[in-house]
Amino acid sequence: MGTVECAWNTDYVANKHTRRTASYGPDVDHIHGPVVAGRFYPADPEELRDAVRRQLETARRHDTSGRLVGLIVPHAALQYSGPVAATAYRLLAETNAHEIVMIGPSHFTRFDGLASLEADGWRTPLGVVPVTAVATDSLIRSRRDPYRREHCLEIQLPFLQEILDHPVVMPLLFGRVDPVVAGEAVAPLLEPGRFLLVSSDLSHYLPHSVAVQVDRTTAEAIVDLRPNALGRDTACGRVPIQCAIAIARRRSWRIELLDLRTSADTAGSPDRVVGYGAFAIIDPNPV
Repeated sequence: MGTVECAWNTDYVANKHTRRTASYGPDVDHIHGPVVAGRFYPADPEELRDAVRRQLETARRHDTSGRLVGLIVPHAALQYSGPVAATAYRLLAETNAHEIVMIGPSHFTRFDGLASLEADGWRTPLGVVPVTAVATDSLIRSRRDPYRREHCLEIQLPFLQEILDHPVVMPLLFGRVDPVVAGEAVAPLLEPGRFLLVSSDLSHYLPHSVAVQVDRTTAEAIVDLRPNALGRDTACGRVPIQCAIAIARRRSWRIELLDLRTSADTAGSPDRVVGYGAFAIIDPNPV
């Protein structure tokens, strides 16, 4: 498997409760095939399952007060950001989450608004995850093209398949869109029983010592629910994070930092790193 700390501005070619495996490759009928199997994560089902389980087993454990309603997780290759993402997914494994609203940035395809996935399912080496259709409007369009090269949501699927009973996903990629406007579109999707998953890395390609300081400032802004304090280069998923903060402020949710590291802490060189953060979105007053 190749090494990919993050695929931002780069190019590439294109169930815990089940032992079922599936073929992977090009899209078939209405099932969207994996794009980064064999590069961001192992293409072999058993190797992938073992890698995900090892990261979950060694993840730092956190206790939170209130109800977990969302996560912010990184999206680099499994060996780089997986240990940080696993910290968040370990919390999710303790819930009864089933249907996941996934939001993240489109790294390669430029468009206006939000793009839902035009497919009935999303296949990984671990099987097919059902996809819930999102009602389209002037802001949300059902599309396949932004997903044909995109990794930020796909890399989350093996974790969901490992920790949840029969997960169902509602993917949304962000193009050019105002985060408050996006929040107004995403918030109604978060009806009872649905869970918000935000995919974003933090700083990119700074020396480790600098990245640590930059990412700490970014993490403080996220926890303090200060979306306007997030600069353009603080996170590739800045707008999805700002969208999540807008929803959190409206619903009186809070955000807690679970883990903050760089690729130098996990598998990379300290000379040019990518920052990874894991955050929990909490409803402190669940009904």
